[in-house]
Amino acid sequence: MPQLAFDIGFFAELPKLQPPVRKGVLDAWEKFNRLTLDQLFKDQGLKLESLTNAKDKQIRTIRIDQFWRGVVLAPPSGDTFVLLRVMQHDKAIEWAKKQKSSVNAVTRAVEIRDAATLDEITPAYERVARTSPKQRLFAKFSDGDLKALGIDDETLRQARSLVDQEQLDVFAPLLPQDQREVLQYLAAGCTVEEVWQDIVAPALQASTQPVDTQDYETAIHHSRARIALVTASEELRDILEKPFAAWRVFLHPSQRKVAYRASYSGPAQVTGGPGTGKTVVALHRVKHLLGHLRDGDRILLTTYTNALVNALRSGLESLVDDPALRERVDISTVDGLASRIVAEKPDAVALRPLMYNQEESRWGKAAKATGFTGSAQFLAQEYRHVILAQDIRTLADYEAADRRGRGSRLTVAERPLVWETVERFTADLAADGARTWLQTCAEAARLLAEKGPQYRHVVVDEAQDLHPAQWRLLRAAVPARPDDLFIAGDPHQRIYDSKVSLKSLGIKVTGRSVKLRKNYRSTQEILRWSTTLLIGRPIAELEDENRNDTLLGYRSALHGDGPVVRGAASEEAELDALVDQVRSWLGAGVDGGEIGVSARFNKTCAKAVARLKDAGIPAVTLRNASGASAAAGGETAVRVGTMHSFKGLEFRCVAVVGVNDEALPFAKALTPTDVDPRQHETDLMSERCLLFVACTRARDSLAVSWSGEPSSFLTEAGVTTV
Repeated sequence: MPQLAFDIGFFAELPKLQPPVRKGVLDAWEKFNRLTLDQLFKDQGLKLESLTNAKDKQIRTIRIDQFWRGVVLAPPSGDTFVLLRVMQHDKAIEWAKKQKSSVNAVTRAVEIRDAATLDEITPAYERVARTSPKQRLFAKFSDGDLKALGIDDETLRQARSLVDQEQLDVFAPLLPQDQREVLQYLAAGCTVEEVWQDIVAPALQASTQPVDTQDYETAIHHSRARIALVTASEELRDILEKPFAAWRVFLHPSQRKVAYRASYSGPAQVTGGPGTGKTVVALHRVKHLLGHLRDGDRILLTTYTNALVNALRSGLESLVDDPALRERVDISTVDGLASRIVAEKPDAVALRPLMYNQEESRWGKAAKATGFTGSAQFLAQEYRHVILAQDIRTLADYEAADRRGRGSRLTVAERPLVWETVERFTADLAADGARTWLQTCAEAARLLAEKGPQYRHVVVDEAQDLHPAQWRLLRAAVPARPDDLFIAGDPHQRIYDSKVSLKSLGIKVTGRSVKLRKNYRSTQEILRWSTTLLIGRPIAELEDENRNDTLLGYRSALHGDGPVVRGAASEEAELDALVDQVRSWLGAGVDGGEIGVSARFNKTCAKAVARLKDAGIPAVTLRNASGASAAAGGETAVRVGTMHSFKGLEFRCVAVVGVNDEALPFAKALTPTDVDPRQHETDLMSERCLLFVACTRARDSLAVSWSGEPSSFLTEAGVTTV
């Protein structure tokens, strides 16, 4: 029975298609399910046409509607066709004629390459390479190594013609998908062994049979990381309407290997840059664990903020259809979990949470009472980064505490007065019926240590922003056994002051840690621009703060225009330019709910909302709309929010405004160097990461602007020109 499968390239362009075109795709899929092969080729409505002068006779077009055509792979044997792209009529025919299909002899996957363009440009690059003083880009890799990684003869010739990364960037969108990844990883500095582990080995595990490069039917079914086989019209309708549903059907082999591994012998960790699919992997891991729960077992799915909780809940609903199974998963922030545990204590007294920005004045009051002459900021950080971080409960423990990593000096003789001030601070809070969030987490961890764990599995998303006190709570929430903790995070997105070493807390992931390097959200052009903000800056790993993480090999297979970067003479002029930019995106067919505007401060966000509304463009702050719906799109209002609130969300188009020297870095967010020079550097990196996070929320288009002087982060990276 014929069926129409869907290539990931189609889903990448899906948000750009209008509803009538999506309806045409559904109608075409239903025809494939309803008609015989003979009827399909004769159907005048579908018009499954071969193309003259095409590079590959297996690539044809079908009619979606009067103006739109689908490009399909139609192998000579088997019943499965693959929809590669949906484009306007003339563009579809032009694109289809250039493409050539093949089956990778190593990874076993179906690949598509722009053969016509490659044939046209390769001789020119070979001539340039013969006279270039530069060494060939892949000179240190033998033909045998490259072929073992799946590079075929055609791509090998093209790879040997390249002398630098810029040339590879030109070739990359034209190359077969798996082979493109191999070359990009190698060019970024990865070893043959690392590429084998990330790209080739996961694909080989799925089958041990010899590869038949003419057997497209088997190859299509093997290419589940790139080709989706949809079995019901309801499923396809859901995918066409909901972007997350489109992407949930795909897992790269390296992602699937992590998410659906039968069991881990202890805590496991997945890291990777923005858009590498860490959250999707975490959700798939929950789905896997749900299939193996015993009676009474429960799973905790947790993260840092309520907006991210909403996004996780929406994602799990899309991935796990059975409500009874979803009921066995508690989705909560770590602070929310702590509050619940403390409230369940028999003699619990309700205490209101003290906000982080209220602490400093409280510390000043306590210092005045005890006669401590140091700054309130020093006390707040000492309490957070030493006392709570190390779970110190007595003066003796504090006097013996390890303060390595703190940049402020404190003699043993000075510690008793600091401890007295801490006790005064906590006593004053208790008297006023208040407690900090981290105090609540520390108390909840102690309660669980006494009465025992509550969960069989704990899955943590955005792990890089959690404090040691929160990690102790999570460690106490689940017994130490196989598959206890599954951790997803990225130290490059650490935007809160919670540097931690999992190893120091007894959470050891050595041998059970995987790094994802492929971005599935942003275009390579946006990615390259954004990563310049962090390149060369040391960023500590999650597992061990004494080792640095890296963006080595971090790539995107998506391509588009580079960011628009511009300055303005005044804030008014910058807001006018924002209106013009949003109108341009709307005019290009982008839905308002797929546009995000981000700024460092709430006051800037309010001005942006007001200016957009004055221009007749619906806009709403994220505080007045759920983060989940903002990420999903489908609404008419542009979403506006602070850089902190954009964490974990994504939009087709993003404008980051107000990136001036007064906003980033924000002086009040930086610890003065005379208080703690090391903390000053940590705070500076958090501000830098904040801009990185905001920019990498964009999928297709990014615009960055400022008025007055640009942020030093931009000038240091050399990215201030349009």
